[in-house]
Amino acid sequence: MLDITHEEWLRRAKALELSGVHHIDGADEGGGGAAFAAVSPRDSQVLTQVADGGAAEIDAAVAAARRAFDSGPWPRLAPADRGRLLLRVADLLEERRAELALTISLEMGKPVTDAYAIELRAVINTFRWYGQLADKLTDESPHTAPDALALVTREPAGVVGAVVPWNFPLTLAGWKVAPALAAGCTVVLKPSENSPLSALLLGRIATEAGLPPGVLNVVNGDGPVAGRALGLHPGVDVLAFTGSTAVGRHFLHYAADSNLKRVWLELGGKSPNIILPDAPDLEKAAATAAWGIFFNQGEMCTAPSRLLVHSSVADRVTDAIVARAGELRVGDPLDPATEMGAMAGERHLERVLGHIGTGVEQGARLRAGGGRTDTGTGGSFLQPTVFDRVDPGMRLAREEIFGPVLSVLAFDDLEEAVRLANATDYGLAAGLWTSDLSTAHRVSRALKAGTVWVNCYEEGDLTVPFGGMKHSGNGRDKSAHAIEKYTELKTTWIQL
Repeated sequence: MLDITHEEWLRRAKALELSGVHHIDGADEGGGGAAFAAVSPRDSQVLTQVADGGAAEIDAAVAAARRAFDSGPWPRLAPADRGRLLLRVADLLEERRAELALTISLEMGKPVTDAYAIELRAVINTFRWYGQLADKLTDESPHTAPDALALVTREPAGVVGAVVPWNFPLTLAGWKVAPALAAGCTVVLKPSENSPLSALLLGRIATEAGLPPGVLNVVNGDGPVAGRALGLHPGVDVLAFTGSTAVGRHFLHYAADSNLKRVWLELGGKSPNIILPDAPDLEKAAATAAWGIFFNQGEMCTAPSRLLVHSSVADRVTDAIVARAGELRVGDPLDPATEMGAMAGERHLERVLGHIGTGVEQGARLRAGGGRTDTGTGGSFLQPTVFDRVDPGMRLAREEIFGPVLSVLAFDDLEEAVRLANATDYGLAAGLWTSDLSTAHRVSRALKAGTVWVNCYEEGDLTVPFGGMKHSGNGRDKSAHAIEKYTELKTTWIQL
């Protein structure tokens, strides 16, 4: 981490020049038209005005991406050449890492130290990994009769529409953009209206790195207008979305109502984290459970928001998490000492507070937090919150809150733990803490989740796929499997 003080981050924030115009066909577009204010959740101050895109801007971006795909050089470059340009993007992201981290922190509220050390590391590694993978993908030649030759080739699918949320604005953009570009597709990226500035900077950096015009376009705008226009657009071949299950349903409808484009969805979660009494280190399990729910202000689709803990150790584990919640430093995201920053904005904070109020009304016991903090700053800050004595039928145990709110449910045997873990419409991730290898394998297989972490949480790298089951979506980000979303399989049969 750079050795930058709070005062220096504040100075840089005042000097930071933020541009809110679209990036279409290799150039900035949209100055002087309709706009909305980008408001920082750390103090409710306006950062800049952001061009408000609609159907016309989406049309222009899709047309640019279509030209770049149909007649431009990008899909026709040797894969190694595409890879070198993606590596160049990664290099420029590294050079501007502090600026990008500051932009993310200002626009969505996470600690700048996390933005720099975690989010920027992830997006830089993503472009590097797919840049290195680009020329290592292979086609197939199945064994056939001696008088025939069969070829199975992967071809780029075309124009990709990518719609990403505000909680990890660059990481989740990178997970979609980098493999699509590596495959030879062109992209129209629609970031969240709550965090457009870092994505716009990514678009400009990609152009500076040498991506041809139209290969990566970034259009601002809200979901019901710009997102809908992208989902319905007949010029889009593939739509990749990360966000809520409710909005994911809309994109499936948009595809059905337009050109039957393929839609890949990474949606919500209500992830269980199971702690058995034979966990190799109960203190570590409790500390990791606390870190997992409070990291990024709890604004993670994989957040371990349901802690399922054996009744014999439930008090010990819960007390440790409650103590950690009381110690956690909540405050200015630009202060390197801050451990939990601001929620994404007032509307989202009010929504999370509503869930907390319902939990109290339904009879769960509030052990920590539950209210606003740092109210004198003008920012959207929430105390780390812990409930125990949560019943499986309560909304706390069923609905995604997307905030630093932990629900503790006790169980008495392993079968009950698995039943509770799977008693949700979601299936994104799960955690399990045990010293028994057989238990680790049996329970991991029984859990209906796309990722299961054993004796850890939120670990992994780009070699493994990420995605969900059930209402948590379909398809996979990360790993070589992500390329499958952005390619078409073609069979060529040659009679000899």
